[in-house]
Amino acid sequence: RRAAERLGGTALALDITAADAGERIAAALPGGLDVLVHNAGITRDRRLVNMPADRWSSVLDVNLASVLRTTDALLAAGAVNRGGRIVATASIAGLAGNAGQTNYGASKAGIVGLVRSLAPRALAGHGVTLNAVAPGFIETRMTAAVPLFIREAGRRMNSLAQGGLPVDVAETTAWLAHPASGAVNGQVVRVCGQSLLGA
Repeated sequence: RRAAERLGGTALALDITAADAGERIAAALPGGLDVLVHNAGITRDRRLVNMPADRWSSVLDVNLASVLRTTDALLAAGAVNRGGRIVATASIAGLAGNAGQTNYGASKAGIVGLVRSLAPRALAGHGVTLNAVAPGFIETRMTAAVPLFIREAGRRMNSLAQGGLPVDVAETTAWLAHPASGAVNGQVVRVCGQSLLGA
């Protein structure tokens, strides 16, 4: 909210998994929107054999189903202006998998499939491009909680031999949201320092 106010905007608080989330966003933006970035995401890690159903369903609902529902609702309502951009957040885990993250990997693989299948129709029917960013190991509070050995392996399994930064993901997302990226559609851009995973 503070960031929105600082930029002269307004914040809309809602549950992105709610059935009416897309309709509420459309209603809050009577002039439509030019850029939609799907960046909500959660993890509920556990090995699949020990994973309760709610850990599976909550991750799939936030990371994948909400993206599909809100995108469908906003496109159907004509709330994304022609020439607009939709950018989703995938992950290297969706391309390569990750032990203990079957739910997360499945949700992010779903984003890849969604982008590749919906992008041609979004462009042809609505004049809107749809792409995704797939971060690799990014230095965040979430990855700081990963055990040291795994964290170091994540940092070193790429050409840069270091973790990425949130700004790397943000700048790639910003480029895909920019008018200059108009010729890019249905693509998944890896932001991973040429990670060996999913190569």
